[in-house]
Amino acid sequence: MLRIYMKQDSSLRRLNRLSKVLNDDLRQLTVVRANHDGVVKIGKTEIPVTTPNVPQYVPYEYLPEELPQSVLRHLRWIAQKDLLGQDIFLIGPPGPLRRVLAMQYLELTRKEAEYISLSRDTTENDLKQRREMREGSSFYIDQCAVKAAIEGRVLILEGIEKAERNVLPALNNLLENREMQLDDGRFLMHPKRYDQLLKDNSQEKMEEWKLVRVNENFRVFALGLPVPKYRGNPLDPPLRSRFQARDIYHLSFSDQLQALYQCAPSIDSSRIAEILSCATTLVTQDSSNLGLPDFPLDNLTSAMSILEKIPSYPTPELLSLLYPHHLLLNKEGLSAVEDVYQKFNIHNHTGPFHIRIERVEKNGTAAQVEVTADHQSHSFEVACNDHMLDEDINTFVATDYHARLLVDMLLTHSTKDFCIIGGKGCGKTSLVREFAKILSYRTEPLLMYQDMTSRDLLQHRYTLPNGDTVWKFSPLIQATLDGSLAVLDGLDRVNAGTLSILQRLVHDREITLHDGMRLLQHNKYDSMRDKLGVTDQEMNERSVFRIHPSFRMIGLAEPPKPGTSAQQWLNSELLTLFMYHHMAPLNSAQESAIIKGLVPNLPSEVSRDLLAVSERLRSSKDGNARSLASSLSTRQLIRISRRLNAYTSPSNYKQYISDAVHKACLSRFLPPLTRHTLTDVLSSCDLPEEPILTKHLTLDDISCVVEGGKLTIDNVSYPLYGSDNAAEQSASDAKIPDILFYDNAQHLMVMRDMLQDYVLGEHILLVGNQGVGKNKVVDRFLHLLNKPREYLQLHRDTTVQSLTVQPTVRNGIIVYEDSALVRAVKNGYALVVDEADKAPIHVTCVLKSLLESGRASLADGRKIVTDPNELANLSKSTSQDEIILMHPDFRMFVLANRPGFPFLGNDFFSSLGDVFSCHAVDNPSIASELHMLAQYGPSVPTATLKKLVAAFGELRDMADRGLISYPYSTREVVNIVKHLEQFPDDGIASVVQNVFDFDAYKKEAKEQLSSVMHKHGIPVGAKPQDVHLSKP
Repeated sequence: MLRIYMKQDSSLRRLNRLSKVLNDDLRQLTVVRANHDGVVKIGKTEIPVTTPNVPQYVPYEYLPEELPQSVLRHLRWIAQKDLLGQDIFLIGPPGPLRRVLAMQYLELTRKEAEYISLSRDTTENDLKQRREMREGSSFYIDQCAVKAAIEGRVLILEGIEKAERNVLPALNNLLENREMQLDDGRFLMHPKRYDQLLKDNSQEKMEEWKLVRVNENFRVFALGLPVPKYRGNPLDPPLRSRFQARDIYHLSFSDQLQALYQCAPSIDSSRIAEILSCATTLVTQDSSNLGLPDFPLDNLTSAMSILEKIPSYPTPELLSLLYPHHLLLNKEGLSAVEDVYQKFNIHNHTGPFHIRIERVEKNGTAAQVEVTADHQSHSFEVACNDHMLDEDINTFVATDYHARLLVDMLLTHSTKDFCIIGGKGCGKTSLVREFAKILSYRTEPLLMYQDMTSRDLLQHRYTLPNGDTVWKFSPLIQATLDGSLAVLDGLDRVNAGTLSILQRLVHDREITLHDGMRLLQHNKYDSMRDKLGVTDQEMNERSVFRIHPSFRMIGLAEPPKPGTSAQQWLNSELLTLFMYHHMAPLNSAQESAIIKGLVPNLPSEVSRDLLAVSERLRSSKDGNARSLASSLSTRQLIRISRRLNAYTSPSNYKQYISDAVHKACLSRFLPPLTRHTLTDVLSSCDLPEEPILTKHLTLDDISCVVEGGKLTIDNVSYPLYGSDNAAEQSASDAKIPDILFYDNAQHLMVMRDMLQDYVLGEHILLVGNQGVGKNKVVDRFLHLLNKPREYLQLHRDTTVQSLTVQPTVRNGIIVYEDSALVRAVKNGYALVVDEADKAPIHVTCVLKSLLESGRASLADGRKIVTDPNELANLSKSTSQDEIILMHPDFRMFVLANRPGFPFLGNDFFSSLGDVFSCHAVDNPSIASELHMLAQYGPSVPTATLKKLVAAFGELRDMADRGLISYPYSTREVVNIVKHLEQFPDDGIASVVQNVFDFDAYKKEAKEQLSSVMHKHGIPVGAKPQDVHLSKP
């Protein structure tokens, strides 16, 4: 009996102990803070607190007045690990919560922080020491890990999964044994071992041995995402074993609901609960199993802020700002999200919603916006600036759609940074320009590209003339200091791991730069400065600087492509960064209003027929037609309308519309089925199916005359360059191209069309096969215009930096010289960019930024601008020498091979074609080619020339039909004729063989070529057995 009682008592104790463990997390925790040296209590856990050596490095204003219980439990766990001297790893879904928890703990315990956001280009030097040059000598500067270890700070490593796997092992010994060998010869040593040695040796001896004591308060807080659920590199096992992990999932439903109530106290609580319930459902495991990206729960506070300003704002539209599922998901995913919305009555709030801007009153760095929403007036405050802008430039035509989109942008601007997603040429850049004009912002464009690194985003190293190395601000960081509007153009192109370094700047308005500079949100900076009783100079001496209150970021991106094999750029992590506006393609009525506003004199029937073609292509269910629709973007339609308005008569406008559509779509190089689709659409719109034929034109049909200081091609005239400034003309004569060129009707027609675009101020793209005369046409065109030229040839290894500057070494010093692009921009010359399809698309996209926004940043820190008022907006850190004003006469001529096989380049036209006015350059017609060859070989028999023209014409036709792979061009025929002219005794068969020997080892191709040559009387590869005598 005693034994039974003992067993019962033991079981009861175990049950009580188990109950205590299970209920531990349910107890209410309290926190007692310390104002001076003492302790901080979180529940029963006490953490000693001391006065920090550098109070500016302690996180500031992260702690709210009351902490939720779920946050307190996390903080207590961190405190326990801190007391044990253990490094921690906070793992959880994307969002700022993990970083905020770490900062709250450091603020609570008044510990100094060293922060670094890891990315794929983070190196060991970024963690340990970096070498710099001063006055001809190199020395090392301690980086975050070393400074934290020596000074006893907490090292926060965010984005562990972004770093390459061979980088973080450099910290393994520091994590495990608190030891590290530094590049400058010093050795970091564990504090206990150091103190033992110090008892037997003097401090001078320890310094002589280059031993440095690691502070016992040094800790490492790592923040990361779980991999493989999210993208990134999995944790290296040795690194993982050195951390204690804690799952930081989203806050509890009740805690989040309470926070949302505080953000929108005037909104019905049931509506807020519905929104939160819907959002929470989209982060469950079931949603993840369907392939749905996580809903950004942390951004709900921004959504509530919008609701508080405009209570009647539709809930579905509000949620689409946070979670644009119609852009992200395929059909199945869309159905799943719609079911969730239906379950929580989200669509019950839908209905006609009308909102418009009444007025915007600007006052310093804040503007009061008054809007009318559903006949009710509302007012809210947004950030603005007082930059001087060019008021004469007004090329924006606002439709009702744009007016509504601008209101939504103002609303999101009042609470968070945002991104505009839209197809190419839909007007994103123009809309941002108008938005900036409303709020008197100067935009600071930052072109995003695939190989962009964190240094390109924040700072890059630069060498002064004396050899010293310094750090230059990127346009983004310059915008934070000036209060400009940073426009991140191309978020869809940049690597997600690189973009993640902006998380702290977006969420907290704080960032730590590569040179150690810390930028703080303006209100935190002001409050910290006043609380510490220091001056701005003293704050800056500690490398703490103030972010301008007007600073904002806007992202621009093309829509993701759901359902494709490629990884989608808009993932769970990026959803937490911005609020998203979708800029849909404009319909015909909206585009008609824009064209009427920009080209008021264009006859209505012309714009009607032109827009009918684009509408038919966009609304078609045929994939070929939809692929053609991208070539007729709003930008391209405006360009076509301007040309039609200037050079079309009412009697033949239909033919000119058809010709313009064929040029915009580069129909000459379309596959037969796609081209047939285009002609069918033109025919259904009562337009001619084919473009203007030029093959039957002769030199009698088109003229080219230079007289009276003007170039006239057919009916288009333009003054010669430098005709009004003889001194300027003589100085640039050496750069005016002068080549051997024989006129032919087809090339003159191309030059006439180029002159039309040149008069209208357009930049020109010539696309064609190799050897059709693209370079000769451009050089002849510039020669006739007397226009100086800068030449730039691209290739596979061309980089963004090499496009803008050319680094050279002089007397041991790196000097940046202007590239051809910069020289042309400065002097107003023509820039000829050859082989544009050979360079990576993300490199040539810099041309798009320059032509669209008229701005570009060079590798040496200089900026290209078009607005003279930029000089008045310069910050104190920017001198006038660092600004390059784009000359109004600057023009760009880009040459590229046609897309597709056998050309091994990139599809330049599909990526950037609508930024240029496009022209297809083809081989001359039979008559034009014969006339041209006769001038290259006047003594070559006409019969021989006719054989060559006919034979090569048939080969080109075979290439177009896909029977042979190589598209033979005029260049090959010209080389043959030149040889026959110089060496007439060589037989035509042997000379032609110089072209065909490339295919000597391809039996099938060799037989095809021989057959065509024999057909036209050219005995290529003929053998005695091929000779057949006729019977007598």
